[in-house]
Amino acid sequence: MKAKKILILSLVALITVSFSFQSRFFEIAKQIEIYNNLFKTLNMNYVDEINPGDLTNKAINNTLKNLDPYTRFYNEQQMEDALIRREGEYGGIGISSFYTKKGIVVADIKEGYPADKAGLKAGDVIFNVNGQNIGGLEDDQLSQMLKGSPNTPVNLKVKRAEKTIPFDLTLDKIMMDPVPFYEMINEDTGYIILTQFTNYKATEGVTKAFKELKEKGMKKLVFDLRNNPGGSLYDAVNITNLFIPMGKKVVDTRGKSKKNSRTYNTSRSPLDLEMPMVVLINGRSASASEIVSGALQDYDRAVIMGERSFGKGLVQRYFKLNYGTQMKATISKYYTPSGRCIQELDYANRDAKTGGVPKFSDGIVNKFSTENGRPVLDGGGVLPDVKIDISEKTAETNRLLNSKAIFNFATEYARKNPSINLDTFTFSSSDFNQFKEYLITKDTTFTSQQEKLFITAYESEENNSKISSEYNHLITKLKSLKIAEITKNEDLLTSLLQDEIIERYFYKKGVYQYQLKNDIAIKKASELLNNNNKYNNFLGK
Repeated sequence: MKAKKILILSLVALITVSFSFQSRFFEIAKQIEIYNNLFKTLNMNYVDEINPGDLTNKAINNTLKNLDPYTRFYNEQQMEDALIRREGEYGGIGISSFYTKKGIVVADIKEGYPADKAGLKAGDVIFNVNGQNIGGLEDDQLSQMLKGSPNTPVNLKVKRAEKTIPFDLTLDKIMMDPVPFYEMINEDTGYIILTQFTNYKATEGVTKAFKELKEKGMKKLVFDLRNNPGGSLYDAVNITNLFIPMGKKVVDTRGKSKKNSRTYNTSRSPLDLEMPMVVLINGRSASASEIVSGALQDYDRAVIMGERSFGKGLVQRYFKLNYGTQMKATISKYYTPSGRCIQELDYANRDAKTGGVPKFSDGIVNKFSTENGRPVLDGGGVLPDVKIDISEKTAETNRLLNSKAIFNFATEYARKNPSINLDTFTFSSSDFNQFKEYLITKDTTFTSQQEKLFITAYESEENNSKISSEYNHLITKLKSLKIAEITKNEDLLTSLLQDEIIERYFYKKGVYQYQLKNDIAIKKASELLNNNNKYNNFLGK
């Protein structure tokens, strides 16, 4: 009788699941059919010509925008850029850039590559490529203009201030080094910076740097993951494995299906299990950076220092679609060895009216334990063991950082000052005052919300010339208010301005060399490593 009852319940459950699956499948098929019919009818009957590709891209992107920012569709042109980010190499001229209506703006120059050898500079605007004026092209089109097979010639016309300069270059194979700098801080403390997790290159780069520094006498290590947005999960596991034993759990991924849930364990012999380490993180350390720092913290293998990390604990996978397109979809979440979820923003509960996304850290925060029994908390991101205090960013500072004001100021600074001395350079309070004056008198990219509203209202007024003096007075007042707000973050902005300016003269390498001697976090990390008792206390030893 009992066996019969179990059989009946099992059949009911199976029928329910089957019905649910069929119902869901029918709903998906129904919605696809509706869209297909709409698309065909619109294309045949709409009064003006429609670009089918553009319309489909917009429809897909609108479908995905209310999920999370990492679930994305890539058309054929976007696929190459995505591959470059994953693999870390491409055919190009060796620049980072951003796009404006005027063309391609050179953001920075990579030392030793064609753009550097030819004499291009940050701030140059490329407006003509191989005889074609490129102003007004879409970003996707611009991203392909300076990429191609190595040894391909390319002719550029560049605007630098008021001058137009021609450049003839040849494309080369560009390699993005995930470990761009490593050096000894003092006689026994080494420093390695990892800027991204590119497939296997990151592990190779960290291993090479570690071995070379050890040969130079390294007995302690500062490992810098600040501003590292992440990348390859496999590199995150392998880099963690360099410092913890074989067979240890590094991270769990948990999705709604079994195939998207997995535990990743170390599988290699480590490089070192004893060397004292400080790992530096900040609010822009994300994803794979958080896997590494979270695991090393959970095993009490390193002291984590800096600011709370970004909180990107969502796992993505690429899926091939038709005609060379792909989709990157979020399939699971990351959990550290102690069980902490890294994810900060709760996209599943986005506010339907405002679009706002709640934070897990604002809700119930759970306590976990490291291997030595130290308490650690979830709620998104990795909380450092030692916090580096910096001023909390104001809303206006965030607006400033999202503008090109700092970049443009550095461009002007470099044009006015032919050289600087790396050993003695500082961005002083008087320099910061000049920056504020620049924002008031010259900059057009950093505009407060109040300024935008007021300017829009003024420009829509038919007889605005009658109130021009009042308008100028109020605009001046609004500018002074936003300047007062960003001044609250002078420490943070001074550091960013300093780095941006140094890079104009000495590339990224010069920035790292300067930071090695002057960066507050690196100094504090080195001091902690020199205090064995204090270091062990942080790790619960």
